[in-house]
This record gives sequence, structure tokens and C-alpha cells, in this order.
Amino acid sequence: MLHRQKAGLPFILATVFLDMLGIGIVIPVLPALVSSMAADKPAQAYWYGALLASYGVAQFFSAPLLGAISDRFGRRSVLLISIFGLGLNFFITAMSPWLWLLLVSRLIGGGFGASYTVAGAYIADVTTPENRSRSFGLMGAVFGLGFICGPMIGGLLAANNLRLPYLVAAGLALLNWLNGYFILPESLPKDRRTPIDFKKVNPLSAILALTQVRGIGNLVLVYIFSVFGQFILQTTWVLYTSFRFGWGPKENGISLFVVGIVSTFVQAGLLGILLKKLGDKRTALAGMASSAISYVLYGLAFQGWMMYAIILVNLLGFVINPALQGIVSKAVDPRHQGITLGSLNSISSIMGVIAPLVGTPLVAQFSGLPATDWRVGMVFFVAALAQGMAFVQAYFHFRKRRIGVSVVEPA
Repeated sequence: MLHRQKAGLPFILATVFLDMLGIGIVIPVLPALVSSMAADKPAQAYWYGALLASYGVAQFFSAPLLGAISDRFGRRSVLLISIFGLGLNFFITAMSPWLWLLLVSRLIGGGFGASYTVAGAYIADVTTPENRSRSFGLMGAVFGLGFICGPMIGGLLAANNLRLPYLVAAGLALLNWLNGYFILPESLPKDRRTPIDFKKVNPLSAILALTQVRGIGNLVLVYIFSVFGQFILQTTWVLYTSFRFGWGPKENGISLFVVGIVSTFVQAGLLGILLKKLGDKRTALAGMASSAISYVLYGLAFQGWMMYAIILVNLLGFVINPALQGIVSKAVDPRHQGITLGSLNSISSIMGVIAPLVGTPLVAQFSGLPATDWRVGMVFFVAALAQGMAFVQAYFHFRKRRIGVSVVEPA
């Protein structure tokens, strides 16, 4: 295992970084690209919403499937196919003259973009249980680093040509694929591979089966509530700060840059210290409590500078996902890491679709009130409620169960 870890882990972290860098490069470009092809503003809004939702829906269905395939055939081949598919998505988008072809490319990107699932399974293969949450934290850190760099690069590249960022992103994916083809070792030995059960790769069935694994149970519900609250915050941030504080692209870009920096610092450095001192369960609880309180403060903030102060205060909010992923990963059979993490990523994907459908109407509903009116922050109070429910659920779950490594398969 140590040899595979030394050879494969750096590539996996580089893959996550380059994938997120490519996605980040095109984030500030997509609205303008859609606008250049749509007939009017209503059409632009319709197509932009469809393109955003299609990516999350495709990931929802593909994440457990890719995870299950990697459990059967190994991580290496699935990772390479996923990287190639993501590059194909960028290339089609760069060349597309039609909106419907953009939609097809987004579906391809969402389907193959679930490589994050297989990357997580690879990390689970090559790390010991006691180091797994920290490794997931490193993966989250390079994810955040890609998010820091990507939008900045994309904005600069798009200054003269809206399609150039997509070509650059496609080139990065191709280089990553070539690198992986020559240096990436397989992490899953043949004696640990399992047949594909197509009943379990249905994302809803996979999530339901995950609840039946000994030691996990209600943690799936904890993950749903927590991720839902996080996605409400992420998908409404720019709209909310624009309405309440009059922030423009510059101010929002700076705030997202700060979020990325803090996330990277916490997951690359602080997380390891917390896990050593507190353990997985207490770290996860501390993160959920911190986030719930911080979301309330976001909703009460009536001046823009307060948002920055809360970002810096909520350091623990960035440890929730790696801690929960580590707990779940250690509770399942090592042969089922792919489908397990695929199920968690399916939850994230569908929450990425549902959260904006809940959050944006709330922002619109109270946007006409004065900035000092507490009701303007209702969307963040809902996010805080979701995190609070996750905390309570997790607290009682951890009290009742002592989570350890289990060899029980998903039912």
C-alpha cells in the first residue's frame, strides 16, 4: 500500500486540482457565452439555468455508477476515461455554435466530471483508516486551490475570446490524461474487486443501501442536511451580496478568493491537527456547529465587511465534509469504497440542483427590504437551520453508536 500511495496520491491530488482548475476557468465565461447565442434575456436565463441543472443531474446519476465500475475493473481505467470525457466536454463547448450542443456537452461533463468519486475511492485504497480523513482534507484543499486560480485565469483568457478558456481547459485535461496514462498505478488489487450490482448503482438505491451499513445509518441524513445548507450558501452568495450590499463582480470575486484561501489553509493544515486532537466525530460536530452559527451571522450582517470577518471566523466550517467522508469510508467494506463515495457525491450533486431552487426564491422574496432588516438574511437562516438539524442528528447518532471499520456490505 505504501508504494501505491507514494506513486498514485500525488497524481490524484494533481488530477483534482487540474479538473477544478478547468471547471473554474469556465465559471465566469458561461453566462457571457450563453448570452452570445441566446435571442433575448428570458432565453438567456432559461438556457443558463438548464445548463447549470443538467451538470448536477448528470453527476447525480453517474457518480455511483462510475464508483461501482471502479470497484469492478479498478480505479485507473475509470479515472482516465473520466478525465478524457471532461476534456471532451470542454472541447465541444469551445466549438459549439448551438445552445442544444452546449447542453449535450454539459451532460457529458457532468457524467464524466464525477471522477472526483473515483479519486476519493483511490485515496481510500492507498491510505490507512487513521489517515483517511486527513487525505480527504488534502483532496478538498487542492480542490479549493483550483477554485482560487480558475476563475481568475478564465476571466483574463475570455477578455478577447469567449471560447479560449474552454480550449485551455480541454488542453489541461489532455495533458493530465497523458500524464496519468504513463505514470498512474492501479490502487485496487484484483482480489478486492467486486461484481457490479446494477440495483445498487441506481443513485437512490445506492443512497438507501448506504443507510443500511452498520455504523452509518442516519449519517446519510446528516450529510444531506449539511450539504444542503452548504449549497444554499454557495449558490446564492453572489446574488445575495449583490442585492444587500451592492457588490459587483470585483467584490464577489475577492470574497470567493478569500473563501478559497481559507478553505485550502484549513483542509491542508488545520484539519490534520483537529483530527489528531479531536478525532473524526468531534471534528465533524465542531464544524457543523460553527457553520450553523456563522450562517446566522451572515444573515444578520448589514455591512459588507462583516461577511469577510465571518468567513475568517468560520474556519471549522471547512472540515465537515472530509471528516464525514472519512467516517463513512472507514465504516464500509474496503471493496465498496467506489460505490460508497459515489453515493455521497450523488447526494452533493442533487443538492447542487435543489439548493438554488430553494435559495434563489428566498433571496428574491426579501430583496426589496432595507439592508438593515433582519428578514433580508432569511436564505442564510434556512441554511443555518439545515446545518443545525445535521448537528443534532449527528450528535445523537454518535452517542448511540461507536463507529469503526465494518465489513458489512451495502444491503
